[in-house]
Amino acid sequence: QVQLVESGGGSVQAGGSLRLSCAASETGRTCMAWFRQAPGSEREGIARMDPYDSSTVYDDSVKGRFTVSLDSAKNTLYLQMNSLKPEDTAMYYCAASSYYPCPYSTFDYWGQGTQVTVSS
Repeated sequence: QVQLVESGGGSVQAGGSLRLSCAASETGRTCMAWFRQAPGSEREGIARMDPYDSSTVYDDSVKGRFTVSLDSAKNTLYLQMNSLKPEDTAMYYCAASSYYPCPYSTFDYWGQGTQVTVSS
C-alpha cells in the first residue's frame, strides 16, 4: 500500500508559480500522477510519469506550464507550476497506480490533497 502526502499549495496571483511536493512511502516501479479537482467539477488527471522510462504526459490545459518530476532518492514527486491562471484554482492530489500500463482510470492510491488558489 502506497502512502502519499502532498504539500506546497497556497495562494498566488495570476502569472505566479508554485511547486507541489508529494512524499511517497515508495516510488520504485509505480506510476505516479497529479490530479486536480475544482469546485463543482470532476477530478481530472493533469500530469503522469511512467516508472520505466520516466516519460511524462500532460493534459493540454497545463502543457508548457507545468512540469512533473521525481526524486527517486527521496521518494518525492514534484509538480512545478508556472504561469498560473485563475482557472488552475483547485485541490491538487498526488496519486499512485498499482497497475501497469497506468491510464488515469487505474490510479488507486491518493494523498489528502493540497489547495491551490490563483487570484486575478
